[in-house]
Amino acid sequence: MMSVQNPYSLLNRSYEVGLAEISVRERSGLLAYSPLAFGYLTGKYRNGELPKNSRMHLFGDKFSRYKTENGQLAIEKYFHISKKYNLDLSQMSLKFCELQPFITSVIIGATTMEQLKTDIESVNINLNDEIINEINEVQKLYPNPCP
Repeated sequence: MMSVQNPYSLLNRSYEVGLAEISVRERSGLLAYSPLAFGYLTGKYRNGELPKNSRMHLFGDKFSRYKTENGQLAIEKYFHISKKYNLDLSQMSLKFCELQPFITSVIIGATTMEQLKTDIESVNINLNDEIINEINEVQKLYPNPCP
């Protein structure tokens, strides 16, 4: 089986626009990288936080794609959805990617064992239709804020 490797996350769903259909039809699934949007979908950069030794602390000047106003607004909405349903934002973000019919797998880039454990546990959570609908409403409000 073949795959395509592109970025895909709650902040960058641009793959859905034209490539997802081809992935499904041609059975060439997406191997999604940056599913946590350089760590932004973990919540650790909320409210202007910049944890020491985080990717944005080390390389932030090279990766401005996630610093958009709409990106920050979308992250807040996703964060509130995760809290409303008692979910970890990272796990909700990864699970959303996993559920897409065109995705073969996601590439996670955990830098600590704690992050890796959290990310792996995403396979055990459930995103029901209500949660998916709320996620999709955010996408309608802020379509692909960080392509």
